[in-house]
Amino acid sequence: MEVLFNTFVVLFIVIDPVGLAPMFLWLTLCGTAAYQRKMAIRGTALASGMLLVFFFFGDALLAALGIGLPAFRIAGGALLFLLAIDMVFARQSGLRSTTTREQEEAEHKEDISVFPLAFPLIAGPGALTTVLLMSSSWKEPVVFAGMLAVLLLVLGMTLLSLLWAGILLRFLGETGTNVISRLFGLVLAALAVQYILDGLRSAWAG
Repeated sequence: MEVLFNTFVVLFIVIDPVGLAPMFLWLTLCGTAAYQRKMAIRGTALASGMLLVFFFFGDALLAALGIGLPAFRIAGGALLFLLAIDMVFARQSGLRSTTTREQEEAEHKEDISVFPLAFPLIAGPGALTTVLLMSSSWKEPVVFAGMLAVLLLVLGMTLLSLLWAGILLRFLGETGTNVISRLFGLVLAALAVQYILDGLRSAWAG
């Protein structure tokens, strides 16, 4: 149960449904309510597909690339730590959002569900790395099924956050979302360090 709770915390922080709301509103500012709903559903569905591919075939991907799990844990922990720093300082980088040029490209697109919503906003490098670590670390059927349920739960919460983005932003405001992001960043930093320590311990034992 503790493993599933920790997995939920990491996934929720990395995907950051609350932080996605203002970015989604900005991307769909000129669209109707029906357009926003369509983009939210399609973007979440596409991101779910990408994350599920990494979840089910992560082991095969690592094996094909010749990468050991300890090395991936260390690299993943370092990546998540950088993401945590961005969250603590409430700044946007290529890990959590689109670049300036990507934003300019998105402004001229009618369909933002694939890019930049599904990738990199929902299924970004941090989320893909986390899902790969999840599926590679635990092979017990019950735990594996529980992690799949956790992944689907967080994606469901992400969809609700996008659908209710206007209400959420009016309630929290930009300051409120930044405060929540900073708190989540601190937790993620500690979990990222734990990933690195676990990877170093496994490499040393091996």
